[in-house]
Amino acid sequence: MGQRTPLYDSHLAAGAKIVDFGGWDMPLHYGSQLDEHHQVRRDAGMFDVSHMVVSDFKGAKVRDFLRLLVANNVDKLKTPGRALYTCMLNSKGGVIDDLIIYYLNEQWFRIVSNAATHDKDLAWMTAAAKEFGEVTVSERPELAMIAVQGPNAKEKTYAALGENLREAAGTLKPFHSVTIGELMIATTGYTGEDGFEIILPAKAATFTWQMLAEAGVAPCGLGARDTLRLEAGMALYGSDMDETTTPLEAGLAWTVALDPKDRHFIGRDVLEKQLAAGVPRQLVGLLLEDKGVLRSHMKVYCAQGEGETTSGSFAPTLGKSVALARVPAGVAVGDRVDVDIRGKRLAARVVKYPFVRHGKSCID
Repeated sequence: MGQRTPLYDSHLAAGAKIVDFGGWDMPLHYGSQLDEHHQVRRDAGMFDVSHMVVSDFKGAKVRDFLRLLVANNVDKLKTPGRALYTCMLNSKGGVIDDLIIYYLNEQWFRIVSNAATHDKDLAWMTAAAKEFGEVTVSERPELAMIAVQGPNAKEKTYAALGENLREAAGTLKPFHSVTIGELMIATTGYTGEDGFEIILPAKAATFTWQMLAEAGVAPCGLGARDTLRLEAGMALYGSDMDETTTPLEAGLAWTVALDPKDRHFIGRDVLEKQLAAGVPRQLVGLLLEDKGVLRSHMKVYCAQGEGETTSGSFAPTLGKSVALARVPAGVAVGDRVDVDIRGKRLAARVVKYPFVRHGKSCID
């Protein structure tokens, strides 16, 4: 038996198929993964993401500490509630984890990180904070998290939780948050659709889930979450990146801030050397042109050499199979490659990702 979120009984009551996910008993689907995928693209769906790790960082020097800890620049966070996506690197430039940082005030930042990397993340963060001094790291296991995603997600959230949310959250730009009572509501997500991620007391999770369901928000499982995030071109830790890959090799160069030049962050020197020498690998999108389904860890044959798919699936919105793949430098959008699927080399085309955004194809 794995760890269980406060919504575990609600999942069972709704007929969820439960699977192990990073040591947690989580819903894979509630009957049809395909229907749940389309529900999010066309209307509104909700995901229990209470397994994610919420940690608060506090102290007079917490901003200075985060300047050192992550590759993106927290000085971009100037307005309370603003959020920043970034990677936390080791001394070799490898990705320990990708995470979101929320700026609450000058002495309080909140980080949401991945469940599967819980132990190593907290160990790394706590050790770094102890060495830095004057920063406290507090995990918040008493909090739960629900993601409501889809073109109608916001309206249905207001209907479920009260119109008073509209005034506070209705004007939020993407990657911003607001605190309303015991709720923290953020315009972040992992599907490529509009919506909210709601951090709330665990004791209120079941009631909130029920109210959302009564407002027409369908429960969705990990299966749909994965196909949605892949269509949106969003990286998955452990598949598209890990401690053996730098952000530059994982399609995450946009999360690395090398300005100002005097800001030292862990792993910076390795990234600078890699840029100077030329990044040897890159992450690209693939669209399968033959019949079949792309999966992870399939060999990719390019004119420049061999690569490998990192994430792959049938994309329900497109009706075709797509993948993210790490390939040699020099492979360009429009190139044709072959992918080894069960011993057969099938044709694929290199395309720009995201593959889908706001329910519409982005592929030319």
